[in-house]
Amino acid sequence: MDCTIRPALADDAADVSAVILRALRETNAKDYADEIIARVEQSFDPDTVRALIAKRTVLVATIGNRVVGTASLDGSVVRTVFVAPDIQARGIGKALMAQVEHIARSRNIPVLTVPSSVTAETFYARLGFKSVRDSHHGDERTIIMERSLDAPI
Repeated sequence: MDCTIRPALADDAADVSAVILRALRETNAKDYADEIIARVEQSFDPDTVRALIAKRTVLVATIGNRVVGTASLDGSVVRTVFVAPDIQARGIGKALMAQVEHIARSRNIPVLTVPSSVTAETFYARLGFKSVRDSHHGDERTIIMERSLDAPI
């Protein structure tokens, strides 16, 4: 699918928030209880997303003027990778991750780490990430995954 990947702007915060909230409610909700989704949603309102844009390397994927996905790099940690549910599994997440990897390589980051949701574990595994350990925040399970940037996909 033809999309453009670019750095997020503060003006993108509401659209990025909307993509994340939709993905949480429609995709991640299959693997997580309602209380966990509600708790995670609190971290992605437009004001919080705007603050993240100011402190991390945040990317957006767009089709035309529509923000359809996002990913960010916080040091060597990949965070907040979400694609709008109606266009998932069309290569947008993979394109976002390729750009994150490109940025990481340009910064001489040797290993990327991603705290993966249960929902996204297979996606990251297909990109060469290996499960390192589980992490639990209360009843929320996250899989910590890593990928050496020396290793080919």
